[in-house]
Amino acid sequence: MTADNEIEIKEAFQRAQKGHNNKAKLVASLNSRYNKLEDKTLFHEEFVHYLKYAMIVYKREPAVENVIEFVVRFATSFQSPPKTEEEEEEEEEEDAEDDHPFLSFIFNFLLESHKANSHAVRFRVCQLINKLLGSMAENAQIDDDLFDRIHQAMLVRVTDKFPNVRIQAALAMTRLQQPKDPDCPTINAYMLILDNDTNAEVRRAVLSCIAMSPRTLPKVLTRTRDIKENVRKLAYQVLADKVHIKALTIAQRVSLLQQGLHDTSEAVREVVCSRVLPSWMLRLEGNVIELLHRLDVENCAQTALDTLKAIFKGTPTEELLQNRAQLDNRKLIPVDSLSCENVLYWRALYEFIKAKGEDGEEILEQVLPDAATYADYLCGYLKAVPLLSEEQRADFAQLELVMTKEFISQQLIHLIGCLDTNEEGGRKRVVAVLQEMLALPQTPSSLVSLLMEKLLTLIPDDHRRIQTVAELISDLREPINEASQPVDENMSRRQQVQLAEVKVSILEAKQTLEDCITTQDFSRAAELKDSITELENHRNQIIQEIAESSQPADKETRTEKNDPETLLRCLTMCVELLKKMSIKTQIGPTISALMSSLVLPSIANAHPAVRNMAVLCLGTCTLHSKELAKTHMVLLLQIAQLDEVKIRISALRAIIDLLLLFGFQLLSDPAATQTVLHSQSPDRQEQDAPVAEEKGDVPEDTAQSILVMLSEFLDSEVSDLRTETAEGLAKLMYNGRISSAKMFSRLVLLWYNPVTEDDTRLRHCLGVFFQLYARESRVHQEVVEEGFLPTVRTLMNAPATSPLAEVDINNVVELLVELTRPSALIKASANTEEVCVHDYLAVRMCGEMLKDPTAPEVRLYAKTLSNLELSRDETVRKDLQMLLQQLVQVVKDRVCLRALEKMIYQLVDSKEQAELLSASALQPVDVNADEVATDDPSKSAKRAKRGQRKVCTAKGGRKPSRRAESSEESDGENVPESVPVVRPSRRAKTAALEKTKLDLNTLINQEANVS
Repeated sequence: MTADNEIEIKEAFQRAQKGHNNKAKLVASLNSRYNKLEDKTLFHEEFVHYLKYAMIVYKREPAVENVIEFVVRFATSFQSPPKTEEEEEEEEEEDAEDDHPFLSFIFNFLLESHKANSHAVRFRVCQLINKLLGSMAENAQIDDDLFDRIHQAMLVRVTDKFPNVRIQAALAMTRLQQPKDPDCPTINAYMLILDNDTNAEVRRAVLSCIAMSPRTLPKVLTRTRDIKENVRKLAYQVLADKVHIKALTIAQRVSLLQQGLHDTSEAVREVVCSRVLPSWMLRLEGNVIELLHRLDVENCAQTALDTLKAIFKGTPTEELLQNRAQLDNRKLIPVDSLSCENVLYWRALYEFIKAKGEDGEEILEQVLPDAATYADYLCGYLKAVPLLSEEQRADFAQLELVMTKEFISQQLIHLIGCLDTNEEGGRKRVVAVLQEMLALPQTPSSLVSLLMEKLLTLIPDDHRRIQTVAELISDLREPINEASQPVDENMSRRQQVQLAEVKVSILEAKQTLEDCITTQDFSRAAELKDSITELENHRNQIIQEIAESSQPADKETRTEKNDPETLLRCLTMCVELLKKMSIKTQIGPTISALMSSLVLPSIANAHPAVRNMAVLCLGTCTLHSKELAKTHMVLLLQIAQLDEVKIRISALRAIIDLLLLFGFQLLSDPAATQTVLHSQSPDRQEQDAPVAEEKGDVPEDTAQSILVMLSEFLDSEVSDLRTETAEGLAKLMYNGRISSAKMFSRLVLLWYNPVTEDDTRLRHCLGVFFQLYARESRVHQEVVEEGFLPTVRTLMNAPATSPLAEVDINNVVELLVELTRPSALIKASANTEEVCVHDYLAVRMCGEMLKDPTAPEVRLYAKTLSNLELSRDETVRKDLQMLLQQLVQVVKDRVCLRALEKMIYQLVDSKEQAELLSASALQPVDVNADEVATDDPSKSAKRAKRGQRKVCTAKGGRKPSRRAESSEESDGENVPESVPVVRPSRRAKTAALEKTKLDLNTLINQEANVS
């Protein structure tokens, strides 16, 4: 090749570095030069020679990126233009044309270089292959052999140690996917990355390019629950753009909306509202009711409501009223048109408009019916809900129809909360209808709780509420029966015969009387007269009996009903009443009567549902009276240990609530001599002190027995009981009712125990509790510090068969150290000289190491010492220095010795430390030293001589591992919407650009001079 040609290629590379140069002209100029050459070999070698200068630079320098872009454009410029369909049909039977020599040469060179030792070269190889394949025409073809080679090389590179290499390799395989092939290696590699890759940017890269198929869809759905916000966000975007709503099952749709609308990240929630829902609505032609059909609203009403409200937020007010045609002239949905979907739609719309406050009042008036009219409408619908017998319940079609009607009834009852009940007449009518529905035996049991809730909301006064509910319970439990005795035909016939006999006897006696008068037998006549009088009286009595039996008088009687359904209804009403009552309202005679006649007898009922509701009643009622709580506490404790799981949980909740409200003084006995001091938080000590003085201290045995019971529940195999206990203990500890390092240690071990891995509620509850508890006060941190060593000992001594043997002890220690940091307190102490919790923790660990210097946990303690935030108290520092010096003499492990010596070095005099700090503050730190050193070996050597360490932003000043560094370096090229970062000031930006600007011309010229 001539010198002119060499200059031409070199000049093209030099000019390509500048962003303002027109690369199309450079490509055209170099292309023209290339086409004139007969021997292309020297051109290929020279081109690759200059390309290598860019390939050894790992950092994303603008000059290097411009060169890469230029190379891709030049290589793909030799491709033939896209062919039309006619041309393709003509060449169907012809052999495919060979790839252009230059393109084949570039691919061969890159494939030969992909195994280079330098991660920069591997990164640039994958980047070039990605860009080359991406820049080819849509219908471009490459040789099968080349395809296989690229495929194999990229499959190797997606397992590279460096995330940026994996990202580019994954993106390069985008066009190599074969979704219809069940054994496609690319898709298999993608699915493996989504499941196992530790770097979020790599997972995002795969999400952005993976093809959707029945195999890959579950993997993408799983990424909507990824730990990283950006991965979840991109997963929802991919689903919105690439997946039709019909391709998802009902469960998948509901799960997506439920998780997405309640995601902890606002950005993810925004994507669901702005991308996923509009995409689904577009595919359903904007039909909201059809979208609800796709969600099965009967089983996920709350998710459907959240979805509708999210849609309403992005809909103009005028469009919200477009479906007003569905309503009749009374502003009601016709009964024939009622369905689960449209009634839920109107409920969501009413609640959404009402939530706007004054802004929505005018719109609400246009669509909301009058309260009295709606009450009659609701009454008519509820009365039409059939009550199935046991035989009818066996028919699934009838059961499904009734369940649908009950769901619609629930939504109609919910709508009462949106009505305008300020007007007295309308409110009274609604209250009357609700009372009537509650009193009807055929009202479904599933509606009782909701009806009672709405009724109590409309009655503001507690005394009126109690009176109303007591009357309803009385009418249900002891209904008025109009009893009438049936007419007995045999008795009636017998009475008629007796009457006839008496009449005959009277006639005979009268005839005999006349004969006696004729014969002047007056004594006999007097006897007969008396006899006739008696017979007539007897006749009148029989006539009266016959009249009474033929027309019996109706009698009103009250019969007490004790069947499970009636008791459950009454107890449900009682529970709702007690929930709505103010906690300050005392237990009056009416509630006491309900307790003795209804609640307490139901505790022993054979039906589990009745017992459970009775326990709820008892627990709620005892919150209103401390004396009542004392009386029934033992009963609740017995139920919590002996009954069915659901009932035990209800009793446990009641016990926890009572202890939270009244404290352990609830268990006090004035005559008790055994006492124990109750630990309380500083905020509660003043409040509960008078109670403790009046009632005496807590009996140790009773309090201890409760804690033992709760501790046993933590080991229960029933996950619900275990979770409820852990949540209750967390509440008691956070509110200062319990202060126990042992119990805190149990909760930490439970949180880390692999057995509870699937119990998301338990994990979430304890995760929040640990942070809130430790940050609340210094006293709480002392509890954590006291539980440090017992927790570590338990984990170290756990047998191999125990699940705790799998727990990472280092992670547990890091958590406890972070929880006890003085700087983590919400109200941190301003006095840095004050002895802090970490000081005590350091002394404890030193003492533990001195007990057995050869123990395996000594290395763990030595490593942990350097992560503590110690106070500047001179006495503490001197004591620690003495302990550490003793340890240095007895510990033999080299790693431990280095950690201990480092700790001794840190415990220098405060004055010397201040001098060191001021001296280090005067030394300028070169932020770009690491990046420049990567490119220039001489600078790297100089930096090594100075002994400067890499600047690290990790908390506590700890140096991150190499794996962590490599996982954080990815820049996520071609991955949409990365996390926004804080932008530096313009001056700092300019200075950084000047320092880091890289020009390949220096290297090229240097190489040219040497040659």
